[in-house]
Amino acid sequence: LCRLLLARVVARKFVRLTYMTLRISSKHVAAILEQSRSEYPDECCGVILGAEGSGRAELLQPMVNAAHSPTFYEFDSKDLLNLYRQLDDESKEIVVVYHSHTETQAYPSRTDIAYASEPGAHYVVVSTRKEIAPENEFRSFRIIDGNVTEEDVEIVDLT
Repeated sequence: LCRLLLARVVARKFVRLTYMTLRISSKHVAAILEQSRSEYPDECCGVILGAEGSGRAELLQPMVNAAHSPTFYEFDSKDLLNLYRQLDDESKEIVVVYHSHTETQAYPSRTDIAYASEPGAHYVVVSTRKEIAPENEFRSFRIIDGNVTEEDVEIVDLT
């Protein structure tokens, strides 16, 4: 019985997560786009944290791309360790994981999918490729067990 109840809770949570909308402040969007431009030609990366269980994207934390690569991002190991300590100490969770693609569309690559380790997070990808205009490709996805689902993005002005 416990296994059945757990399976039902997990199934409901999976469906709920798959069809959610990312609600993000215009200030966070602007900061991510600015970071992607300033770190070009390398991919930029970072996270947005929120109170545990809230699902709200509140605290933007740019991260160092330790790979310093135009085709791959990797969080600096010291930054990552500090991030996980902060999550524990402040009862926060990762709500958004973001990075840029420098020469391709804003869609998760096979590597992005393979390394997606936060099933509750929104995965934002922005593209800085020149032929599409400077900064208008900003997309969000859920990546769960290798399955990618695009979701709507609601950009809000928070006062």
